[in-house]
Amino acid sequence: MMEVLQQADVYLFHLINGHHVGWLDAIMPYWREKSTWIPLYLLVAGFTIWKFRLRGVYFLLALVLTVGLADTISSKVIKPAVHRLRPCNEPSLQNEVHLLIECGGGYSFTSSHATNHFAIATFISMTLGLFFRRIRLPLYLWATSIALAQVYVGVHYPLDVFVGALLGIAIGNIVAKAYLRFSALQLEPKQPVV
Repeated sequence: MMEVLQQADVYLFHLINGHHVGWLDAIMPYWREKSTWIPLYLLVAGFTIWKFRLRGVYFLLALVLTVGLADTISSKVIKPAVHRLRPCNEPSLQNEVHLLIECGGGYSFTSSHATNHFAIATFISMTLGLFFRRIRLPLYLWATSIALAQVYVGVHYPLDVFVGALLGIAIGNIVAKAYLRFSALQLEPKQPVV
């Protein structure tokens, strides 16, 4: 069973990583880069503090906790336990990987990019999304695009990002539910929400 799953994973990897388009080759290395999204993170931080005042600060602290848990569990607990090589470091795939960024020496399973971004998307959807329902789908599409970019650039298998996404959703869900239990911390607009 595990061998079949691994073969399917490698097949899907080749399907995504092996078919390249020039403009995507130019975009994807930046799209999956954490620093690319700093302006978005600052926008979310500024908006929530402006709209929700002190409760916006509590929201941001809970969001930071969400990302901290997601990243720690993925990179410090699961990756060292599983020891799965990245496709770009896998000897049997050395000449088959279309690598667009530096491979890196860390392990592959689970993708911390996928875990972190799905944790963010889930936490925001379950909290800020109560006021702004239209942000939910774009958040998950954003997280999905970053996860798929990891496969496209050659540093993760599809299973790495799929399980990373599930892990991120679970962590985001748990932290959001815990956060929503404390009414004194919950978002409550000081101005009418549009």
